[in-house]
Amino acid sequence: MLGFLSRPYLTSRCTTLACSLIVLGFIPPVSAQSDADSLLSDMSPVTDSMLMSPPAEDWLMWRRTYDLSGHSPLSQINRDNVADLNVAWSVELGIGTSMTTTLIHDGVMFIADTENRLLALDATSGEELWRYQHDLDNTDARRVSMALHGDTLVVPHNDLDLVALNARTGEVRWQHSVATPVAQDAILRGYYSLRSGPLVANGMVVQGVAATSIVPEGGFIVGIDLNSGDEMWRFHTVARPDGPGGNTWNNLPLEGRSGGSVWIPGSYDPELDLVYFGTAPTYDTEPLRLQIGVDGVNNDALYTNSTLALRPRTGELAWHFQHMANDQWDLDWAYERQLSELEIDGQTRKAVFTAGKMALYDVLDAATGEYLTSLDTGIQNMIAAIDPESGDKTLASIAIPNAEDTNLLCPYMLGGRNWQSGAFDDKNKMLFLPLSELCMMAGAVGSGGALLTSGVATSVRARPDTDGNFGRVQAMNLETMELAWQHRAKAPATIATLSTDGGLVFTGFLDLTFKALDAETGEQLWAEDLGAIPSSFPVTYAVDGKQYIAVIRGQPSPFFGSLLGSNIRSLLADRNDSIPRPSEGPAMMVFALD
Repeated sequence: MLGFLSRPYLTSRCTTLACSLIVLGFIPPVSAQSDADSLLSDMSPVTDSMLMSPPAEDWLMWRRTYDLSGHSPLSQINRDNVADLNVAWSVELGIGTSMTTTLIHDGVMFIADTENRLLALDATSGEELWRYQHDLDNTDARRVSMALHGDTLVVPHNDLDLVALNARTGEVRWQHSVATPVAQDAILRGYYSLRSGPLVANGMVVQGVAATSIVPEGGFIVGIDLNSGDEMWRFHTVARPDGPGGNTWNNLPLEGRSGGSVWIPGSYDPELDLVYFGTAPTYDTEPLRLQIGVDGVNNDALYTNSTLALRPRTGELAWHFQHMANDQWDLDWAYERQLSELEIDGQTRKAVFTAGKMALYDVLDAATGEYLTSLDTGIQNMIAAIDPESGDKTLASIAIPNAEDTNLLCPYMLGGRNWQSGAFDDKNKMLFLPLSELCMMAGAVGSGGALLTSGVATSVRARPDTDGNFGRVQAMNLETMELAWQHRAKAPATIATLSTDGGLVFTGFLDLTFKALDAETGEQLWAEDLGAIPSSFPVTYAVDGKQYIAVIRGQPSPFFGSLLGSNIRSLLADRNDSIPRPSEGPAMMVFALD
């Protein structure tokens, strides 16, 4: 079932007479092989201390750091010279959907390509060092990330296999399937996925599992021993009837409970020894729409739309906080849990902060889960009030599903924000989040609509105050808990933001552009037409003192490549406007200064 290919390369950095003779065939290409072997053999082991404080030149995990900042201390490329940024190299990639994050360590780049293929490349040229092919005929690979530790690379796959590879050779070290008895059923198997990515914390590989349809059992999180590949624990994100939170599902039996997908990697606080994950809602909402009127029973549906703080060695739940109970609108709170020390009410607190699709941030105490405060980006009209003590949210009357009314609700069910995560500059306490300014005409239940089993019909609409721009990058100051600048764009962002100490914020848009913004003002300083939709988490790294910016084009998530695209195009067509369509194929695009 498993196999790998090792393929040496001939270096493209050919500047000596001997190298020229190799290319001409007069001298056997021993030095080319040696260059490849040297680059791989010289990779240093990735230690715990490196993960806690990564080298500025590397990008070792999903959002670079355990706190999921998406921020780099590199500054060679800065606001003064970014206009000179050009393509340094590019490599064609496979056709399919993906949201992958490139990892870079000691000049070696790892890409989880589509079709369950893993590539190791020279990060300065794109030359292939080795590749691994997982034997599975499926091009859909919407995985978010991989994990590096020691000289081991852990990669998730569509068949629910986690595979640990030797990062120097691509050879398989161990393989573990996280499939459940339900997922083994051929009919249901495709409804489970490893869209997330593994997190290495305290000797464990912690991996979230998404239940992407109405599948009994729901989502879960597993802890796997990093060295052996043995599963040590499993935490179910849908409360069991006889366990904690079991009374929050309207007395539904276990087979009637579903959801709680985990499809974004977690964060980690080594001092507290806690990992933080977010969960999605359930899709089978009709049995939960109304309370059944039994004392001690409610329809909150734990642990959906929650932050979970777990002990990585044991899977013990330290605390949980439910951001939105009984979500009837698929407005997930499944995204990144970022960490920082923030001053709240005059007191410095270790905080974990996150926002669901409504782009409404909740800030919690990272040690206890105590609710601290919230910050609304102004995208939503569905929450009328937030209890200042508990953080409990009260729905606006127009946002309560019923059989009679149709109302304009914001955001659209794809969200004011989605998997495109925000970047956080901890030094300046500035958060940069990509947003979509879309609403929906929603109602009424029982109308046979496509959104969840409550049957709520929805159709995309522009915001009432629209100026024809449907995209926004919003800067927020978490020191003052205030909104700062915003960069408006005709098309929404399709990828995460990346911020740097060079005073820059990078992100890509549905109009095929990849942009650099001034981190202080939001002014556009540089833009490149990629020829295809930007479709990954952008990263930056350095090799031999030279900084690079990397982004993948042309492997968009189906939601943002087709559904969002068709919605935006129809809205723009109503205004006699348009955005370009892709003309280029999938590729890794890497930029640098001349």
